Amino acid sequence: MGLDVAGVVEAAGHGETFFKPGDEVFAKVSIGQGGYAEYTVVSSNQVARKPGSIGFIESAAIPTAGLAAWQSIFDIAGLESGQTILIHGAAGGVGTFAVQFAKWKGAYVIGTASSKNAGFLKSIGSDEVIDYRNQRFEEIVNNLDVVLDTIGEDTFERSWGVLKPGGFLVSTVASIPEGAPQRYGVRAKTLMTQADGRELAQIAAIIDEQKIKPIVTTVLPLTDARKAHEMSESRHARGKIVLRVAEDPR
Repeated sequence: MGLDVAGVVEAAGHGETFFKPGDEVFAKVSIGQGGYAEYTVVSSNQVARKPGSIGFIESAAIPTAGLAAWQSIFDIAGLESGQTILIHGAAGGVGTFAVQFAKWKGAYVIGTASSKNAGFLKSIGSDEVIDYRNQRFEEIVNNLDVVLDTIGEDTFERSWGVLKPGGFLVSTVASIPEGAPQRYGVRAKTLMTQADGRELAQIAAIIDEQKIKPIVTTVLPLTDARKAHEMSESRHARGKIVLRVAEDPR
């Protein structure tokens, strides 16, 4: 199990010239490669040098969630400066990256979250926060350029109507019903996050410029992996949960 890793290169394969033993790196590994382990083998195109300004714990929180946010709002939806984006589940792992990336890009950022996370989200770049427990977002916002859905179900279904004509709905969890985008006059796509070392390097550079930061709220030993999953599956965790496999990966 495990998709995200950060550590030190132990050995490089034949013909590898960019990475060498001793390099501090991070990566999104593929299903089955195993991030919950002391060692894993990855392709060099999955890997980037970790941000120099942060440690291994924070770096390990980046790959899957960071790439999901980046690929959703930039590669798929093409978010630009001056546009408005609504991010569902803004205080979660993908959401916290999406808020920061969108603000870095120059967009107007609206997030849905519980009221207890409102101050936190504004501190990392959200211009508005909608309390999903007491407010219906479709009664507050409309004519949006992009909606990023990390919740699915009813939240996903209610998101179609808040987009402007030609707007983009991206979901990390829900499949796009056939004919729905045409019916609403918008575009839509379900994200399948891809491992991409070049994009991780871009994210690392932005982090080192102090423009964004990974949000890690819980660090647990590998022996508490079950607890980590239970916390994650509650869907109420803020930011990221990280498992520490070794005390010092160097």
